[in-house]
Amino acid sequence: MYDGCNCGYGGHGMRNFLTKEEKLEILKEYQKNLEEEVKGVKERIKDLEKNN
Repeated sequence: MYDGCNCGYGGHGMRNFLTKEEKLEILKEYQKNLEEEVKGVKERIKDLEKNN
């Protein structure tokens, strides 16, 4: 849902003006994706440390 662009312009599949609820939902989804990315990075670090 969140494409990482914070330019404020439409044309990225989103309207120009979002409601507060829509912004909140986008931020929550973005946070979830970041947390999953951190989890993946930690797993990768663990794997690399095991192989040394």
